Amino acid sequence: MKILAIETSCDETAISIVDARGGFAHPTFTILGNQLLSQASMHAKYGGVFPNLAKREHSKNILPLCILALKEAKLFEKSKKTLNINEKERAFYKELLTREHDIIEPFIKLLSQTKKPKIDAVAVTAGPGLEPALWVGINFAKALSHAWNVPLLPINHMEGHIVASLLQKGSSKKEIILPKITFPALALLISGGHTELVLMKDRMKYKKIGSTRDDAIGEAFDKVARMMNFPYPGGPHISKLAKTIKDGSSRFPLPRPMLHSNDFDFSFSGIKTAVLYTIKKIPRLTPKMKAEIANEFELAVTEVLIKKTLGAAQKYKVRTILIGGGVSANERIRNTFTKKITAEFPNIKLYLPTKDLSTDNALMIATSAYFRSLSNKKGAKNTKNIRAKGNLSL
Repeated sequence: MKILAIETSCDETAISIVDARGGFAHPTFTILGNQLLSQASMHAKYGGVFPNLAKREHSKNILPLCILALKEAKLFEKSKKTLNINEKERAFYKELLTREHDIIEPFIKLLSQTKKPKIDAVAVTAGPGLEPALWVGINFAKALSHAWNVPLLPINHMEGHIVASLLQKGSSKKEIILPKITFPALALLISGGHTELVLMKDRMKYKKIGSTRDDAIGEAFDKVARMMNFPYPGGPHISKLAKTIKDGSSRFPLPRPMLHSNDFDFSFSGIKTAVLYTIKKIPRLTPKMKAEIANEFELAVTEVLIKKTLGAAQKYKVRTILIGGGVSANERIRNTFTKKITAEFPNIKLYLPTKDLSTDNALMIATSAYFRSLSNKKGAKNTKNIRAKGNLSL
């Protein structure tokens, strides 16, 4: 089954095409095309993602990126003669893509000059995320689904991150496989917009057992970096600084919010504020001081993540822990979880995404869509009902 997947939830425009085979037990995926454009440098001057700019860039890039993915997959073929797109069809695409009006005519021209590719389904991120950005991907996916007469599969972005944590390289560079995991499983999802713990008693069955009450962990990283005059995204700058501190001592101790609360919720607003007050008390913030604060901040949030996650794992007797989302690329978090689980919880299997799959990408949407297609081979019955949902929950 060939799936073309679209991801536009935030500041990456991504399109992937995979050839998926096998059932739930032993699925394999061949990557036919995989294209991604990041807008991070454009948003840096705003200190975070600016939604209308993100939408504009998605609208500008999505059609050229789709063509590149189809060409990479060898599924792009010119027609020998120009195909007629009647007025009714033109009106349909104009109405559907009215928010992305710049691509209406290029899209119609593309349809008239190319053969229908051998794609069996289109998948798209429906949420959570920035709604203006999500709508670009959704409307474009609806247009492709209609033009190619194939099912459209709306996918939850966070489910994509869960699946991404399991993707492993197969026998070739283009092949990826998913291992069979043991349930119950626990997913820790950590990104710029999310910090949550999700219990999975079976595949595609989710129960949120903990989440942030204020800032997400990635948001806290970015805000602390901004206090030190580092550009967006701030996480890598904090981590790079923290690595320069070789011992565990700190002149600037920070709180561990909700470390001992009797639940699995998180709070990172307080530690962010503590960093702000700490910096304000320092007359001249030297590079060494910045490094010490960065190290203490990273130690504090990692300690909270470990305590909450492993506490939940013990309570629910989980056999598998999955960590997904952009912050899962953080080396301290990855190494601390790996060492802790290996030493103290040998019966729990830990899965972490490769660093290139920790951030937003379309491969995770394509692979998630395949599992959804196994459960619902028809896809969406009415694509009009597929809407962007910024707060879509698992």
